[in-house]
Amino acid sequence: MSLELLDGGAAMAEAAIAAGCRFFTGYPMSPFTGLLEEMSRRLPKAGGVCLNAESEIEGVNMTLGAAAAGARAATGSCGQGIALMQEAIAEAALNETPFVVFNLARNQQDYFQATRGGGWGDYRTITLAPKDVPEAIEHTQLLFHLADKHRAPVMLYGDPLLAQTRVGVDVQALDFGPLPAKDWALDGTGGGTGRSRQIWTWAMGKANDPGPGPDGHWRAVADKFDRIAAEEQRHEESMVDDAETVVVAFGTAAKFVEHVVTGLRAEGHRIGWFRPVTLWPFPGAALRRATTGARNVLVFELNAGQMLDDVRIHAADRDAVRFVGGVSIAESGLSYGPLLDAPVIRERILGAT
Repeated sequence: MSLELLDGGAAMAEAAIAAGCRFFTGYPMSPFTGLLEEMSRRLPKAGGVCLNAESEIEGVNMTLGAAAAGARAATGSCGQGIALMQEAIAEAALNETPFVVFNLARNQQDYFQATRGGGWGDYRTITLAPKDVPEAIEHTQLLFHLADKHRAPVMLYGDPLLAQTRVGVDVQALDFGPLPAKDWALDGTGGGTGRSRQIWTWAMGKANDPGPGPDGHWRAVADKFDRIAAEEQRHEESMVDDAETVVVAFGTAAKFVEHVVTGLRAEGHRIGWFRPVTLWPFPGAALRRATTGARNVLVFELNAGQMLDDVRIHAADRDAVRFVGGVSIAESGLSYGPLLDAPVIRERILGAT
């Protein structure tokens, strides 16, 4: 193992390249800017292309085009920029074009955006929320695999802590198993044969090769996302078997919660923690099992209560659910406020139990 001191942006860039990403574009928006800068420095040396787009709209559509040609492609921004990409992300989901979106939010207030989206049609977006930089390296590579496996755009959800924390890491290419051939890619090989390929949200096909049309195609896409929801749920939990209190958190905030809960358990409190690794598909069945018998299900997130909705839907007893998070943003708007502090989290947990 050869460790290298990298911030999260650089580590995710190295992981994306190791996963075979060869097209990347974006518009500089902190804290996404560091990842874009690293890709602009490293990707051309790996034989790829990195472009500084004029806006997030141009960036995501260039990414869609590169992915449609068969390239492993990615883009990203912070939450404000991702908002501009929603139409293209929905189009890619409905015409089944796989790419990765790095959503490096300025704080953890964009859960609804990542899990509900703002596009059109019956689509969802697989979203992984790593808790630290080493996990982000794994998740980056896994997301490229999942995108190609399911022919769908996917999302990595992060924040300033993930993007800017420096950690000693060893970035190695990971193998997640075989994938189907990209026999749908618009690589030009079918030109002049009468069987040229087509990617079209309406799936009408051509006169000599009719497609299923929008009704048949969209039904198939909806069925696919149902299968994804059943297959790709991921979570992490600890000390929930005898817990009277279970604290639910996601992303980097979950690492703080894990630290606090571990300390409280050592003091004799019957408490455990649960972390959705996939924000979508949300690991509802696992949460239900983890909260069976708990008198308190506490939700900690750095917003006014967004994941709270999913916890209420899936907890064994929704009346046990209480919110202990809140909005907490630094004056710059680019980082967290005082709520992301272990003693404050500890006080909120104890106050709610």
